[in-house]
Amino acid sequence: MRITNERELEEFLSRPSDADIAAMRGLGGDLMLLGVAGKMGPSLAIRARRAADAAGTRMRVIGVSRFGSKSSRDLLEEAGVETVPADLLDDEALWRLPDAPNVIHMAARKFGSTGDEPYTWAMNTYLPARVAERFSKSRIAVFSSGNVYAHTPVTGGGSTEDDPLEPVGEYAMTALGRERLFTHFSKRNGTKMVILRLNYAVELRYGVLLDIGSKVFERRPVNLAMGNANVIWQGDANSILLRSLAHAASPPFVLNLTGPETISVRAVANRFGQLFGVEPVFEGEEAPSALLNNAARCFRMFGYPTVSVDEVIEWTAAWIGAGGRTLNKPTHFESRDGKF
Repeated sequence: MRITNERELEEFLSRPSDADIAAMRGLGGDLMLLGVAGKMGPSLAIRARRAADAAGTRMRVIGVSRFGSKSSRDLLEEAGVETVPADLLDDEALWRLPDAPNVIHMAARKFGSTGDEPYTWAMNTYLPARVAERFSKSRIAVFSSGNVYAHTPVTGGGSTEDDPLEPVGEYAMTALGRERLFTHFSKRNGTKMVILRLNYAVELRYGVLLDIGSKVFERRPVNLAMGNANVIWQGDANSILLRSLAHAASPPFVLNLTGPETISVRAVANRFGQLFGVEPVFEGEEAPSALLNNAARCFRMFGYPTVSVDEVIEWTAAWIGAGGRTLNKPTHFESRDGKF
């Protein structure tokens, strides 16, 4: 398989599986996505819309965002997703939103956190409290982050959902704050929730693999400070999120969401070097620890990802070589101090 343009990429990212279709059939009621215009939101919303149509349901799929980019709104509406422009930090706008029995909370702030910490805290902790109160009678899926965990030995298999939460850096603290606020209101109001600690989703225009591949292609040094990582194809992450709604509970059900491998940054860079015919340049040395998640619980429930890391590396190399458009948002995954 080869993905040659963005239309093909969007179609593949949003193509629902049989399991997705079954999940939409059993969801019971409309689905609203808050913060839909981010990196993962459009393909997730369109996957849900396509799955609902294939299931023969009459459910509405509603995407809410400020929609700074007209193109993302057009893409959603063309696919049959209803769009509602709103600043979610505006309480009146939040309470004017239509009711929905199923809500996916994706609105968050990571990049640019350093230097504008108050806004990051507002988006990642204050807003979740307001959303939890506004949709207290809904079922809510919350995108969280593997950054809530401490760094673990690279040979240890990564943090499990039962491990202590020891966030590194202020962004990670706000990610934990998001979880704590949602959990508080889940317990207080009996709202069923699922919290998914994602670490990291990748596609051809964004992600850890693109960051590494682009540096190799451009003969820039690949930083080895965070020498290992976990990744998962974005389409698989979106599929698992949709199916996870059925497992929402009070207090929230927590699930690590990532791929099964602990990837070596050096090995991935060398593979890109083979595909590009260049010798990678490295800087620094691998630390004995990294930010790693153990997603064994996820795999027991939903099966393994359908797209392998090797496939994504090959697709990404072809995309970079052809000059494919990127989102121009480096992940800064190599940061060990939690500053993004």
